[in-house]
Amino acid sequence: MKPYLLSMGAGVLVGVVYSLLNVRSPAPPAIALLGLMGILLGEQALPLAKRLFAGRDVVAFLQTECAPRVLGAPSAPKAEPVDKDHA
Repeated sequence: MKPYLLSMGAGVLVGVVYSLLNVRSPAPPAIALLGLMGILLGEQALPLAKRLFAGRDVVAFLQTECAPRVLGAPSAPKAEPVDKDHA
């Protein structure tokens, strides 16, 4: 139930922003796509900032986690352990 309430809250917030910008809903395709891109980038902003302030590797995070989520690319396959007995 919580994801549905959060989704509804986010939708209401976006509706308020659309109203403030005088954009009709549903928005024209270009505006809607830019909004979706902003959502995808915004989802990655907090994890990126946390890694940056913690001194962790940001470039690897961008390549392995951010890029696949934002660009819709498949994640890199995880390496399977090699079984030396059957190789």
